[in-house]
Amino acid sequence: MREMLNPTSVLTGMGLDKSVALLTDGRFSGATQGACIGHISPEAREGGNIALIKEGDIIEIDIPKRTINVKLTEEELDKRRKAWKCPAPKVKSGYLARYAY
Repeated sequence: MREMLNPTSVLTGMGLDKSVALLTDGRFSGATQGACIGHISPEAREGGNIALIKEGDIIEIDIPKRTINVKLTEEELDKRRKAWKCPAPKVKSGYLARYAY
């Protein structure tokens, strides 16, 4: 897990910390600012809605309610889910393979 202080600092330095969210499996330090959401790979790896997102999709993040929703119809999500294939793990041996899925 990479430390996300550098990417979040860059977003803040560019003045984007109020309009850009960072979704990652990286870890956050106590200095992280802005909308930063971690531990997303289990849903993505299991074919959840995060795995179905494409560039240009609108994502709604409601921090107080702790929800993330992609603004797509159920029909579009079903279509993408049928076409989705689980990617093969990049690491297949050694200690990292234990965490590949």
